[in-house]
Amino acid sequence: MKKLLLLALILLPFPVLAAKAPITKAVPFTVQAPLREWSDSRFQDACEEASVIMAIKWAKGGKITNDTAGKKAIHNEIIKLAAYQQKNYKNYHDTSAQDTADRLLKGYYGYTKWEVKKDITIKDIINALEEGNIVIAPTNGRLLKNPYFTAPGPERHMLVIKGYNYETKRFITNDPGTRRGESYQYPEKTLYAAIVDYPTGYHEKLLETKKNIIIVKK
Repeated sequence: MKKLLLLALILLPFPVLAAKAPITKAVPFTVQAPLREWSDSRFQDACEEASVIMAIKWAKGGKITNDTAGKKAIHNEIIKLAAYQQKNYKNYHDTSAQDTADRLLKGYYGYTKWEVKKDITIKDIINALEEGNIVIAPTNGRLLKNPYFTAPGPERHMLVIKGYNYETKRFITNDPGTRRGESYQYPEKTLYAAIVDYPTGYHEKLLETKKNIIIVKK
């Protein structure tokens, strides 16, 4: 009888642990060239501005509409951000994580609920998302291997990380470098490998591979 009971216990199905539900924040999306004005350097190099706009809209409960009026509003906002930087810093092309936070989030928008976190790991990004925040990440865009980028892709590129899928191990992003960038998912290792805090300036050489990010909080 004991042997039969033991056999019955062995044959009982083990409980299946439910996978964690994906994290997804409702972050409004915009491409960095909303009117497809890619030949204008203000938009060609506007990934930082577009990422900050998305983050600010999320933090303050704003919206971005995909109609003509909405696209024109973002177009005009990016022009204002470029003009502000040109006037105050003599440059609007590329900004490091720290300068993006200081000049745009704090300087232009007066928003202070953010943190520049240095030398991050994949777990640091996931932790930030689990705590209810979003992440602005500077990258070497060529390492992202996004098929929708014009080849070979931008060496200096910024995007918003708004979620994570535990089952597929992919980060969910709003990538302003393509009109298909809303909720675009990158494998965690691909995105992490691409994170590079490039220097402020005009297409300066990537001499270091500092993995710094901006954590934006509500």
